[in-house]
Amino acid sequence: MTTPPISSVPNSSAPSTPPPVAESISESNSDPAVDLVLPPPVNLVSPAPDPSNRQAHGTVVASRGLAGAALLVMVLFVLSRATGLLREVIIGNQFGTSAELDAYLAAFRVPDILFQLVAGGALGSAFIPTFAQYWVKDDRRGAWQLFSRTLNLLTLILVVLAGLAALGAQPLVSWIIAPGFSPEQQQLTASLMRGMLISTVIFGASGLIMGALNALQHFLFPAFAPVLYNVAIILGAWVLGPRWGVYGLVVGAVVGAVAHLLVQLPALVQQRVRYTLELSVQDPGVREVMRLMGPRILGLLFVQLHFLVNTILASGLEAGSLSALNYAWLLMLLPLGVFAQAIGTVAFPTFAAQVAAGERKAMRSSFSLILRLVIFLTLPAAVGLWVLDYAVVRLLFEHGEFGPRSTELVVFALHFYAIGLISHAIVEIGVRVFYALHDTWTPVIVGVGAMALNVLLSLLWVGMLQHGGLALANTVATTLEMLLLLILLHKRLGGMEVGALATSLMRSALAAGIMALVVWAMLRWFASLSGLGTIAGEWLPALGGVVVAVATYGVASLVVGSTEARWLINVALRRTHTQR
Repeated sequence: MTTPPISSVPNSSAPSTPPPVAESISESNSDPAVDLVLPPPVNLVSPAPDPSNRQAHGTVVASRGLAGAALLVMVLFVLSRATGLLREVIIGNQFGTSAELDAYLAAFRVPDILFQLVAGGALGSAFIPTFAQYWVKDDRRGAWQLFSRTLNLLTLILVVLAGLAALGAQPLVSWIIAPGFSPEQQQLTASLMRGMLISTVIFGASGLIMGALNALQHFLFPAFAPVLYNVAIILGAWVLGPRWGVYGLVVGAVVGAVAHLLVQLPALVQQRVRYTLELSVQDPGVREVMRLMGPRILGLLFVQLHFLVNTILASGLEAGSLSALNYAWLLMLLPLGVFAQAIGTVAFPTFAAQVAAGERKAMRSSFSLILRLVIFLTLPAAVGLWVLDYAVVRLLFEHGEFGPRSTELVVFALHFYAIGLISHAIVEIGVRVFYALHDTWTPVIVGVGAMALNVLLSLLWVGMLQHGGLALANTVATTLEMLLLLILLHKRLGGMEVGALATSLMRSALAAGIMALVVWAMLRWFASLSGLGTIAGEWLPALGGVVVAVATYGVASLVVGSTEARWLINVALRRTHTQR
């Protein structure tokens, strides 16, 4: 299993295999315990803010709030990624590459498709802006009525579809999902699928609650929810796996889905939710959510086609090529999730509130600020993945059946993926701006075009570069997608403070270059040392390299005058002082 991009805005140029449904919403955020209500340029609870001075003041307040919340979410994203990585290690240790585990992974296919098309990124990107419109107008009753009606309709649809999928699980597995499995393996896959469909229904409700809390700009509990999910899977593999086999993972997935839902309920109660048991597809808000979801569902259908094409191409290459692509994608996804997806999760509700309040100028300033911050954080991460390639892959994966040749395959793909890290990160932010503007068609059309280009380039380059060609195709297509989105947003927003962006990019690139030279010299020094044991030879280059890279980039950024570096330090100091 791989860890997916954030659910609310899935990237159109996604990795070669789709993520399991259980992780598809596991990266959204809330904070009821800590007072992190991020005031956007207009006060979310004020029906009539003073327009005379809210622009400048609101932008500063929102920017400070965004930075503080983003730092908190980043920490929780790191914890989520760490527990997710531990989950994969334990599952691999318990089940290896057995037929049982193959059945478990295949069984996720239908639950994931149902979730993605009905309650995944499409719903998140449509619900938050619509909910925010009610809230910013101080229409609490209308907001919670929209929440209740959407939740009830979503649950009903998922129950019906999951029930039909459960009834038809055996033919679905035999004819579509895994026709190459043995009859026994197909039967196991169908049985596992029926259990996982329970988690699909639960995650549908959990995802909508997450969207409501994000719209209200609370980020702690939903950000912690995926950690509980990962822990449940870990316990399922570790405690139940020896007795129940792969069914222990299914139990862990269902229990994790329940925990994912329950941990958010206190935050919802704190917001004084007014839930009502009613259905209405004629409700204007519900119809607006459905209207906004349409293009996203279309885009997700094309993404599924892309998954299939890449899987087919990689399956015809050297054994291990598809696995290498997934491992490389996982490594790139670590900084992408910690930085871009965390910031995007915090920023999207603010964008939606700014649009609802008519604050286009403030939104433009917020977007420019967030772009600079994302570049500042992801550029050194991309350089670090390139420089520390072998050290990191050996430390994390080169054990047991994962030998030196496997490391070579992963590093080859990682180099191509790392080049596109910044592009993926900016796309994560850019599409959220369109969604906040209630424009879901533009990013979908651009994304579908990028997906088509990705497939075409994959077909052209797979012969020359093998699985590396698939990774490079992904990077090139995503980069062009990023550029086109930025050009369109520049026109829609009336500018994006290009001068400040260019200055920030140059300073970040200079600091990242200094970092790369220092880390490279350190690795050369480690390589020249003799007498290092196997453990020290693996741990020192990787962990030492990461520590040196972070320290060097931080110091170099301050030396070259990075505004973002000073700003993040001030935010961290302010939060530390506030919590004392």
